Amino acid sequence: MTAETTSDLIVVGGGIAGLVAANRARELGLATTLVEQGEGDRYLCNSRMTGGVFHIAFHDVTGPAAGLRAAIDAATAGHADAALADALAEDAGRAVEWLSGHGARFIRGGAFDWMSRVLTPPGLQRPGLAWQGRGGDVLLRDLAARFTAAGGRMRTGTRAVGLMVEDGRCAGLTVEHGGGREALRARAVLIADGGFQGNAELVRRHISPRPEALCTRGGGTGRGDGLLMAEAAGAKLVEMGCFYGHVQCLEAIGDEALWPYPILDLLTAAGILVDAQGRRFADEGLGGVAAANAIARLDRPDAALVVFDEAIWQGPGRDYLIPPNPNILDAGVKLVSAPTLAELAAKTGMDPAVLAATVEAHNAALAQDRLQTLDPPRSDPAGAAMPVTGPFHALRVCAGITYTMGGIATDADGRVRHRDGGTVGGLFAAGSAAAGIEGGSRVGYVGGLTKAVVFALRAAECAARKD
Repeated sequence: MTAETTSDLIVVGGGIAGLVAANRARELGLATTLVEQGEGDRYLCNSRMTGGVFHIAFHDVTGPAAGLRAAIDAATAGHADAALADALAEDAGRAVEWLSGHGARFIRGGAFDWMSRVLTPPGLQRPGLAWQGRGGDVLLRDLAARFTAAGGRMRTGTRAVGLMVEDGRCAGLTVEHGGGREALRARAVLIADGGFQGNAELVRRHISPRPEALCTRGGGTGRGDGLLMAEAAGAKLVEMGCFYGHVQCLEAIGDEALWPYPILDLLTAAGILVDAQGRRFADEGLGGVAAANAIARLDRPDAALVVFDEAIWQGPGRDYLIPPNPNILDAGVKLVSAPTLAELAAKTGMDPAVLAATVEAHNAALAQDRLQTLDPPRSDPAGAAMPVTGPFHALRVCAGITYTMGGIATDADGRVRHRDGGTVGGLFAAGSAAAGIEGGSRVGYVGGLTKAVVFALRAAECAARKD
């Protein structure tokens, strides 16, 4: 191993959480090194490819803290760690103000209040992948330039492989670079290398029996390195079974023309999500994030379908910014259509009797306002469910995974919790590597970008206090 170097803080990961933390640490006088496994100045990560909307549970990120706190509770059904939820609600406005003061440019992205802060240049309103020169890419390159101009040390092409722990406290990091290993000593380490969605074995263990049947709708670079290092150092891990994502066309697996958008969430919320036999397996009313998680948990996650009719296809199918109708057809996806359910079943391989019973039960429960009596029960908080009466359509779907919600448990200042109680001295986590707010039985989602910036700021500030 080569000679050791010394920093006050080492940040692992060059996404938005890592770069915000690194910049804030430099502002506070810490000698800071950032290590990033990707190469070059446009290394891939989820926040470089983001749509750029800063919100809290689809509420205006600049709104009153009390309202944001209530929104977090509503989205997670009270599941979120109270201290983390309080911190997120209180500091959300400060987070976007800090970004604005450090080069971020925002526009109003739409009519909804939660679109009040969207990075510009905004994403292109077209299907498929187009991130270069858009808001996330511009912001990360600017934050990286600010960090190095302020004296920060940024090392790309450098992968973290282990934590140095001395007397129960984190004392640095071991990295791989250029075919060799190097020990970097530091007073503290902040893990911000994203989730573990890019690690097939971890995904198989915690999320889906067939990770190859999921659509990666992001950089795919989160390999869980920081999570595994933290676990080896005694960190507590929580919520490992949940992820943020959307319902995608099955054809989106491996086809960049069909992800991250269009998504099929609104079709799913209006129609019926079924397995290969034609049987419901999820509560469609919980939304696309929960539906994607339910699809991923199936033994055959690539055999799920959404069943709907022409009214839904022409209604919800044309809603949202980049709707599936007609965009998926233009990209070559085949819409399976038939005048009867029996013919639809024959074309898709579903059991005609099972499909007919599923649709009949759905329509009857909707007409009689008793969706909760279905098996599984169906909620309908926004009144999105619609009858499925024909002409009938079906699309083969898959779970699109953006980032994992589970990971390293922290306190409100980003200090990593030890599995036996207390914290791991000198070790912090932020962004998708950290957990404790999102997830739960409803797979509650509160907004990855805002969460990342809030806790990156708080972790860097805590490290500077030498708590």
